[in-house]
Amino acid sequence: MKAVNFMSFKEIFRDKAELLKTLGHPVRLCIVAGLMENECNVKTIQECLELPQSTISQHLAILKARGILEGTRKGLEVCYKVINEDAKRIINTILGEEEKSYLKQKRKKL
Repeated sequence: MKAVNFMSFKEIFRDKAELLKTLGHPVRLCIVAGLMENECNVKTIQECLELPQSTISQHLAILKARGILEGTRKGLEVCYKVINEDAKRIINTILGEEEKSYLKQKRKKL
């Protein structure tokens, strides 16, 4: 019985470590932080981050594969939103009010 509990704890910690590694990339961290309040499409994310569409798409694919984001088709575009509660808590913990305010201002300009 103890071995089963230990294994489940190992799996939990492995999953948390994978989440942290995924969020550890600056572009992915910024994407997730930017999607905390509103969902948006690749073009909006690209304009906000000023990076090539292919770069954004690669990072979105990783975030989707890890269960952090979900994409919903709306006509011809896909809108992304954060669905992982642990990721939301991490972002809220590490971002200060200054960073959150910057992200809101950046979104308003688009």
